[in-house]
Amino acid sequence: MKKLFQNYNFEFNSSEKKILGTFLKQVLKQLGDNKDYYPYTTAYKSVLEKINSGDETIRLTKDEKGKVKEQLENSLKLYKKEIKKAWFFKRWLYRSMITQYEALVENHFKN
Repeated sequence: MKKLFQNYNFEFNSSEKKILGTFLKQVLKQLGDNKDYYPYTTAYKSVLEKINSGDETIRLTKDEKGKVKEQLENSLKLYKKEIKKAWFFKRWLYRSMITQYEALVENHFKN
């Protein structure tokens, strides 16, 4: 029998927490106060609070994990598409972000 509500425990190192925290702040800034994205903004705010809490182990709900994973993967697709059109400096920034986000997905959000 499947658990209806399952928590996922993550142990992010300090650099992963910083990357994820910055990523979530940026996403929240882009979403703004749009009521259409209310479920996403509440999930992202909750995850951001947990990351900023300083706890060693971060417990995310299935919904929070899914939304963060989805947003990371969407950002990766976008950056991989944009890197082809970018100039040198922007390409360098995108490459750095792609590497960091891929590491997060691979280490923590892979099925």
